Amino acid sequence: MIERQPLLENVFGRWVEHGTGAPVILIHGIPASPRLWRRVMPLVHGRTLAWEMPGYGTSIPQSANKDLSLSAQAGYVLDWIGSLGLGTKPVLVGHDLGGGVAQISAVRQPDALAGLMLTNSVAYDSWPIPSVKMMQRLTPVLARLPATLVYPALVQLFHRGHDNRERALESIGEHWTPYVTHGAAQALMRQVGPLTAEDTKSISGRLRTLGLPARVVWGEADGFQKIRFGERLAADLGCELIRIAGGKHFTPEDHPETVAAAINPLLAGVQDR
Repeated sequence: MIERQPLLENVFGRWVEHGTGAPVILIHGIPASPRLWRRVMPLVHGRTLAWEMPGYGTSIPQSANKDLSLSAQAGYVLDWIGSLGLGTKPVLVGHDLGGGVAQISAVRQPDALAGLMLTNSVAYDSWPIPSVKMMQRLTPVLARLPATLVYPALVQLFHRGHDNRERALESIGEHWTPYVTHGAAQALMRQVGPLTAEDTKSISGRLRTLGLPARVVWGEADGFQKIRFGERLAADLGCELIRIAGGKHFTPEDHPETVAAAINPLLAGVQDR
């Protein structure tokens, strides 16, 4: 098992850190937490800070009345980054919903960032995926379900999203705990309720104008976020698409070496403010 880093906290957010040097901000998706990046962080040649989105992980109970839309999350992460006093522009990295948050953040404050890396990210109208749309429609019923009935659905999701069975089993252990601790069905319903593709569609036309160094990494066999969206993102960002043959959705856990190898070249161009 990968070493568990201590959770850090200030009034703007919670995160885990590893390493020193140029900063890299890592943003997870659903149904995950900063632990999504546990295998990537030791491989990055810089100071990695894996942010915990409000409403996820240990932040579930403190976020009952927060707006958990991607647009709101982008505001939260930018405020948090500003509170850190990094002194150096960070590279922003996002997976799944976190990739959508990263895109919105980059559009809002491109001059505050040194680079952008997306892996199997939501984008354009690629989301919410059908299972999330179903949960949104059935929220009044699902919110009353016991954790024992929610668990099998999440287990199935993780197995569908991993091409490495051993990592899938590990991932379930990592990410299920916050849900069962803080009310699985209720937490999940709060997370999926505000998800709308309008948040990414509204900024997609500005991706071509960012002018940021970028990389896109994609598992070609992802059944949740199709490869065509990775191709479109790479074209809009003016960068190479790094394909993982046979790779599925949870690339930071199944293919951390490939993900880290895409981040590290972006660090080479990081300059002090």
